[in-house]
Amino acid sequence: MIKEKIQQLAKGIFNDVVANRRHIHANPELSFNEYNTSAFVGKQLDALGISYQKMADTGLVALIKGDKPSDKVIALRADMDALPILEANDVPYKSKNEGVMHACGHDVHTSSLLGTAKILTELKADFAGTVKLIFQPAEERLPGGASVMIKEGVLENPKPSAVMGQHVMPLIDAGKVGFRPGKYMASTDEIYVTVRGKGGHGAQPQQNIDPVIITAHMLVALQQIVSRFADPKLPTVLSFGKVIANGATNVIPNEVYLEGTFRTLDEVWRKEAHIKMKKMAEGLVESMGGTVDFNIMPGYPYLVNEEKLTNRAIGYAEDYLGKENVLDLDLWMAAEDFAYYSQVADACFYRLGTRNEARGITSSVHTPTFDIDEKALEVSTGLMAYLALKELGN
Repeated sequence: MIKEKIQQLAKGIFNDVVANRRHIHANPELSFNEYNTSAFVGKQLDALGISYQKMADTGLVALIKGDKPSDKVIALRADMDALPILEANDVPYKSKNEGVMHACGHDVHTSSLLGTAKILTELKADFAGTVKLIFQPAEERLPGGASVMIKEGVLENPKPSAVMGQHVMPLIDAGKVGFRPGKYMASTDEIYVTVRGKGGHGAQPQQNIDPVIITAHMLVALQQIVSRFADPKLPTVLSFGKVIANGATNVIPNEVYLEGTFRTLDEVWRKEAHIKMKKMAEGLVESMGGTVDFNIMPGYPYLVNEEKLTNRAIGYAEDYLGKENVLDLDLWMAAEDFAYYSQVADACFYRLGTRNEARGITSSVHTPTFDIDEKALEVSTGLMAYLALKELGN
């Protein structure tokens, strides 16, 4: 059976996948600068006899066609970029690029898809259909590599019936995976605000227009966007993580600078909220004598897993791993540029468990101590191959 063949191949290539993951981890590159990573992926594809084309500068797209006739196509995606984080792990494969780290598991995603490519290449005689491999740059940076690749035609010639992707999750034990049909991850917008007043001596507030007090009122008022305008059944988050009022104990500054994020799971409400936030901020600040520049940089849309596709994938995963190893996921208010695929095609984005408490592998993504239990790499390569072939009707 195809399942047993895939499981055997996944075991057979495990050491190679680990080696590839460690090489990529040790040589991380930031978004839109994945030149060496892209070259490494290209060499691996060359060794497998898989032709590919460049896209979005550092991205690659490849096709693996089964020997049996079928026009059906499914796409599998992996992202390749790293984060501007100084790695704190003391491991042989620690980042060699100081201040850059694969702290979000994209090294896992890329090496896993290369492993899946190896499995599929070995099984070409056994399946019908075409698997499109998408090695994508810049998931971590706006406008997102997915949006660039889609604009450049990654979902055309041939057009896949579905796009699937996986992402590490340190909350789930290695050996397990998680799925959620329907809405799963939030949209994300970046907010940049400057509140201006008139600075002066802190002992003479009547002579000033205090942007600090104005900002405090504005921050509290803006939370009404969530508490009084958003549908209580619709997850919505408005957070400001940077506030700079560069005065002193007795100096009221001329301006206050803020940065924040807005996240939700509905595109119509998202646009309405942008208008309401800007209008509320401008009205309140002006009423207190100040002025404000309230700028919203739209980010990724919300991510939705097509329900029929995802429910089928859950069934395939339960068959491959056992029902006890396939978990139900809750909504996740983080964002992912895989959402762009989900807005234009049937998509399924699932989670790969990487946790091992006994070994102390528990750190969250985007932290200097993030790492994985590498036994997850056997699951990641084999399951993705199995999902692809089952979805192609094999």
